[in-house]
Amino acid sequence: MRKFIRIGVDLAKNVFQLHGIEREDGSPFQRKLTRVKFREFFSRLTPCRVGMEACGSAHYWARVLGAMGHEVVLIAPAYTKPYVKRGKNDAADAAAICEAMSRPEMRFVPVKSADQQAVLMLHKTRDLLVKQRTMAVNALRGHLHEFGLIAAKGIHRVQELVALALADEGLPEEAKEAVTLLAGQSEQLDMKIDALEKQIAKASGKNPMSRLLKEIPAIGPLISSAMAASHPDPNVFKSGSDFAASLGLTPSQHSSGGKERLGSITKKGNRYLRKMLVVGCTSVLRVAHKYKGALAEWIIAIKARKPERVAAVALANKLARICWAVLSTGESFRQELYTRA
Repeated sequence: MRKFIRIGVDLAKNVFQLHGIEREDGSPFQRKLTRVKFREFFSRLTPCRVGMEACGSAHYWARVLGAMGHEVVLIAPAYTKPYVKRGKNDAADAAAICEAMSRPEMRFVPVKSADQQAVLMLHKTRDLLVKQRTMAVNALRGHLHEFGLIAAKGIHRVQELVALALADEGLPEEAKEAVTLLAGQSEQLDMKIDALEKQIAKASGKNPMSRLLKEIPAIGPLISSAMAASHPDPNVFKSGSDFAASLGLTPSQHSSGGKERLGSITKKGNRYLRKMLVVGCTSVLRVAHKYKGALAEWIIAIKARKPERVAAVALANKLARICWAVLSTGESFRQELYTRA
């Protein structure tokens, strides 16, 4: 059996493209394998370094190949794109992965366990149901607005709107049936979302890192469990600044000639975590005056000189750095930095 120093794999649903090399100056080995043959090929192969893009099923195959003794690394797709020579096909993508994984300064994505992926699946399912609930509520509001029926903003005001519509004698019965259907769908989604949040909170309580993160202001069971599951190895980041940048919370740069030009945040990386952090920090801004400590003073100061949304993003950046410090060191958040006055 041939012995490879590294193999790049372009994953797909049923067909996998391989690009391996036995030595740096040798001719490459290229092969296309089916799903069954792929597993058989690596089970017979001498353990080597295998690279894949961090895409669908990548973490599963990383666990499978890792159990066979191979060293598996996952690369963000954006980092392999510069190594595609010309044109795009499976063979070119596999060759680009093989080349990218050899770079000494390449950044890799930590492999997630099945439990971590399961927790993230709960989060994604909850996010989907929240979007569906928003769609149902917006449809309900839009339809009733056509009949001159409105209610105040907020998900908690939907029941008032439904009661107002059902009590309106001028509203046709067909419209009331539609209102009943949309209201029932919204209630069912509410119950499913509540059930998912309880499961997420339960999973968060089992994870020691999630329990540590929950001590940080604005970090609850949702954010803590998602962050602990999304970043199983925080040490892949050199600093808290790099971690915040991975969430898209740092300013974009357009610097040249020694002149620093900073723009808005990049909005790259994990959109879900970024959104949750900013929403949580918006709530913290509104109650910061009730607390004392160095962090509370910093929040009050930035709130005084910056617009609310800018201050919320700045606080999210700061808390992301604190989260990285907690995850990487295992230390608890210092409560004296932010305690009730």
